[in-house]
Amino acid sequence: MLVSAHVAGAQEVVGRRTFSDHVVVPEPFVEDELTLPSLLHIRRPRTGGERGALTTQIGAELKKRLTPDLEVSVNGGLSHSSSAGDSSVTGFDNLEIGLKYQFIRDPIHEVVASVAVGWEIGGTGRAAAGAEPFDTVSPTLLFGKGFGDLPDVFASFKPVAVAGLLGMVIPIRTTSPDLLHWGFLVEYSLPYLQSPVSDHRLPPPFNGFVPLIEMDMQTTLDRGARGKTVATANPGVVWVGKSIQIGCEAVVPLNSRSGANVGVRGFIRFDLEFVLGEGAGRPLFGGP
Repeated sequence: MLVSAHVAGAQEVVGRRTFSDHVVVPEPFVEDELTLPSLLHIRRPRTGGERGALTTQIGAELKKRLTPDLEVSVNGGLSHSSSAGDSSVTGFDNLEIGLKYQFIRDPIHEVVASVAVGWEIGGTGRAAAGAEPFDTVSPTLLFGKGFGDLPDVFASFKPVAVAGLLGMVIPIRTTSPDLLHWGFLVEYSLPYLQSPVSDHRLPPPFNGFVPLIEMDMQTTLDRGARGKTVATANPGVVWVGKSIQIGCEAVVPLNSRSGANVGVRGFIRFDLEFVLGEGAGRPLFGGP
C-alpha cells in the first residue's frame, strides 16, 4: 500500500522546512529513528596487484533523543565480499556508538547545526571481513540550511536546501593515518514546493520526492600519504512519506583512488513512534 507523502518526523522540521534524511552526509538534526536496512553494493578499488572485491554491506542504526537536543545512536552491519578466484568472506562490521548535540535551530532562516562524535569499537567485527582491530573516534561538525527565506521573486529556489559535514577520523593506537572527512549536499524538496511555495498538484508518490546529490570526501593527513583524497559523487532521490523515508543513490568514483566502478546505496528509515508506538518519539528527559 502506498503511503501518502507527509512529514516523516517532527525532528526534521525547521520552520516550514522538512529536511529529508540523507544517504551519505549525516543529518544535522537530532531524531528518534530506526534505519532498517541500509545497503551499499560496489566493487572496491584494486589494492596492489589484486582485483577489487565486490562488496555488499547491509546495516542497521537506531537513533534516540536523550533530551530535545542530544541524541545517542548505535549502528552495525554485515559485509559480504568476493573477488575472482577467491572464496567469499562474510562477517559483521565493527559496532559504532554516536552522540550528537544540536546547538542551532533557527526556524526563521531554516538553519540547523550540530556537533557529533562517533566511536567505532575495534575488534567487535570480523577481521577477515574488513573490520579493524583498533578503535576509531570521529568528531564532526554538521550543518543544514534551507532557502525558504528567499524573497518571493526567487520562489522557485525556495525548495533548495544544502547540508554539509567537516570532521576527523582518528584511529587510536595504530599506525593508520588520520583523515579529514568532508562533504556536502544539495537537495530540491518537492514537498516544500507543494506547500509553502505553491500547490503544483503533483500526484503521489512524486509529491514526496527530494532529488539530491551528495559529495563525500576523505583526505589523508599524515603517515606518508598526506593530501591523498578518496571522493565520490552520490546522486539520487529520497522519498519522504508518513513516518517512513526511502532513499537510493548511485555511488560514482571521482578519481582513481576511489575506484572505477559505479555502485549503489540506499536506506529505509522509520520513525520510532511508527515502530514502537506512541511515546517512542519523545526524548527520554526534558521535553516533548
